[in-house]
Amino acid sequence: MVKKVSRVCVTGGSGYIGCMLVKKLLEKGHSQKLRFLSDASKVGLLKSLPNADTNLLLFRADIYDPNEFEPAIEGCEFVFHVATPLQHNPQSSQYKDTTEAAVAGVRIIAYSCIRSQTVKRLIYTGSTLSMSSRKDDGVGFKPILDESCWTPLDASSTYGNAYTMGYIKSKTLGEKVMLSYNDFGDSKLEVVTLPCGLVGGESLLPNLVSSVGVILAQLTGDLFSCNALKFMQEFMGSIPLVHVDDVCQAHIFCMEQPSMKGRFCCAVARHPIKEIAMYFHETYPEYKLHKESTEGPKEGSKSDFSKLKKIGFQYKFGMKEILDDSVAWAKKLNVISFSQAV
Repeated sequence: MVKKVSRVCVTGGSGYIGCMLVKKLLEKGHSQKLRFLSDASKVGLLKSLPNADTNLLLFRADIYDPNEFEPAIEGCEFVFHVATPLQHNPQSSQYKDTTEAAVAGVRIIAYSCIRSQTVKRLIYTGSTLSMSSRKDDGVGFKPILDESCWTPLDASSTYGNAYTMGYIKSKTLGEKVMLSYNDFGDSKLEVVTLPCGLVGGESLLPNLVSSVGVILAQLTGDLFSCNALKFMQEFMGSIPLVHVDDVCQAHIFCMEQPSMKGRFCCAVARHPIKEIAMYFHETYPEYKLHKESTEGPKEGSKSDFSKLKKIGFQYKFGMKEILDDSVAWAKKLNVISFSQAV
């Protein structure tokens, strides 16, 4: 395994996964270049991390300006593409929606890596929503959910909306395009994609992120989060979960391999909505569950998330730790209202 200190680039370094990944990379001594954001609080958080004063270099880069990524990637050995456009800029004349912007971002990053002639491996943070085992006609599920599955983009949804369906499309097409660079001309660039489950756990951020809000939907009753939870089970058959710490360690694991490319699901297991509800009910009896969020769509096929583990990666956190740490973070922030039991 590669243990030497490396120069890396992280896009989306101020986000939930990104800032935790930056922290862990700095702890290992890697020097980093990050996409710079104008939000002073986010930049301040990154600058306050251990070893940031000597090993962290911030760059301004915008997905709507391809030329801004070149300086950040130049001279790096590894690039982590964590960022993804979630809210489309309606003033943009380049892209019509988030899907176009996301795919364009993938191409911009990949081409910049190839042109650098120094980047060995590009690691992309995907979503398990790109690997639904729903049949192509959208009716029922295939026998096994694994990395061979791709979400049918024309599948209908009972719980989805324009935002969630757009997210699925952007992550699915973006990942497919990203993987295509493993066979791009004479390039020696290796591409790894990590479709991640619903990410939970604590964070360095001062706000509750959307994925944790979805995990806690049964305790909060937030309508958007409840629908998102059902939407995920509708497409995945149950809820793939993963701890943010394991997500970051998986990214670093993929960087440290002597050679690696391809698609590797990053989720410790899948749990149906009913099972998550039962855990909350038994562990946090002081809160009442919202009944409308404890029943989900039909459960799907069995899953095989062993591909990453077969090459040596080990998850440290299971469902219990993911749910408990998510609740603890929400309580610590005091930014979310739990329904008191009667």
